[in-house]
Amino acid sequence: MKNGYVYILSSRSRRLYIGVTSDLEGRIWEHKQGRIEGFTKTYKITQLVYVEDFPDMLSAIAREKQLKGWSRTKKIVLIEKTNPKWEEMRLR
Repeated sequence: MKNGYVYILSSRSRRLYIGVTSDLEGRIWEHKQGRIEGFTKTYKITQLVYVEDFPDMLSAIAREKQLKGWSRTKKIVLIEKTNPKWEEMRLR
């Protein structure tokens, strides 16, 4: 089974996007290059500000759905627990 990742991207104006993937590096690269049509490309949401990893994709998808149901305020609190300055997270 592949690991799963839930990630939160932010724009400069702190518009948020929550996604899930089994290839975090590849997916973030795609967002940064504008290769994924839609919300993130339209609003230039490319800064990785939060990541959680899971042993499998089903767990990651369940967590993504949970986070998407949260209020914006609750999402911001989650980000700021581990990334109070909203700095770009580095991938290995």
